[in-house]
Amino acid sequence: MTVPTAGIEIRVAEDEADRAACFAVRSEVFVAEQSVPESIEYDAYDADAVHVLAVGPDGTPLGTGRLLHGAAALGKTGTQGVGSLGRLAVRKSARGLGVGVALVRAIEAEAAALGLSAVDLGAQTHALGFYERLGYVAYGPEFQDAGIRHRAMRRPLAES
Repeated sequence: MTVPTAGIEIRVAEDEADRAACFAVRSEVFVAEQSVPESIEYDAYDADAVHVLAVGPDGTPLGTGRLLHGAAALGKTGTQGVGSLGRLAVRKSARGLGVGVALVRAIEAEAAALGLSAVDLGAQTHALGFYERLGYVAYGPEFQDAGIRHRAMRRPLAES
């Protein structure tokens, strides 16, 4: 596994500027690069999600992801006490630097702090290997989301 390049900060989005940076990265990766319609990229879950942001040494947003928990996660995962990791996006210029790994681990740490027992996600099929290397296991059939093939995956969190 790669670790982030020195100077990259991973943090929970603390204010509206951080959230705007998260949304800008998502727009660049999902809307512009992957042609996900903007009308479905942003949803009602964003309001209560924990958003995590990666920023470079110069303050440039490099990546983001979100964690759904509580009722929002239950609606996604169907299982009480399981969080839902989603909207993980890393700008092209930051890929291969370990930013994605660091974002996933930060989201898992937030999930553990909330007392969740596992994290689910819907992985684009091309990214299955990435998540498998982080301990996620695919289950269920392949499905389409925004016209992109996905598989559901889950990783139990270590008990403290």
